[in-house]
Amino acid sequence: DLVNAYRRIRPLTKAVLKFTITGPHMLCKTLLDYHYKDLPTLAHALAEILAKQIAEIDAEVLQMDEANLPGSPEEWEWAVSAMNVMLDAVPKTPAVHLCFGNYGGQTVQRGTWEKLISYINALHADHVVLEFAHRGYHELEYFKDVEKGIGLGVVDIKSTEIETPELIAKRLEHATKVLGENRIRYIHPDCGFWMLKRSIANGKIRALTLGRNLFEGR
Repeated sequence: DLVNAYRRIRPLTKAVLKFTITGPHMLCKTLLDYHYKDLPTLAHALAEILAKQIAEIDAEVLQMDEANLPGSPEEWEWAVSAMNVMLDAVPKTPAVHLCFGNYGGQTVQRGTWEKLISYINALHADHVVLEFAHRGYHELEYFKDVEKGIGLGVVDIKSTEIETPELIAKRLEHATKVLGENRIRYIHPDCGFWMLKRSIANGKIRALTLGRNLFEGR
């Protein structure tokens, strides 16, 4: 019931709102399929159902979250086909978040960004929101030819240590040198803060803002 969930939160702020939805690949991997008995078919069926709800959600950004595909990159072709069914239904700005999972501060999926570049380029998305802070920035080279706006993870949500603004600015400077000017569209935490205490989450967001300001020379 995504539409009513959105309608409940929309009046709570006049600011730009991002609404997030679990992607079809991750959803189909969490279900016991006694009906289709075929994951691609199940993923597309889920995508069609969700797309009808997505069409009624006019949030400024609709972000589809995928934390399973990075561990199964060989499934990218049917995964992106199902994802695009949902992305094509977005009324305003479509986005995709990819990470390697987070449970109890632990990485859930093993893999590399290199194997997901074809998937990312095939997405009908305005931008991709990616995990980097925890993994490190040695894989940035793979994103030189990515044709989407890039969201750079600069805050490690798997660590309780609060980053300094100087560290955030340093990460942004390094990424800009690798990718080029104006390639980074957004900066953000690697994933959600649900495993961290509010005081730590608040500190990390504060550092993110101050680090961005430092990088921009404000």
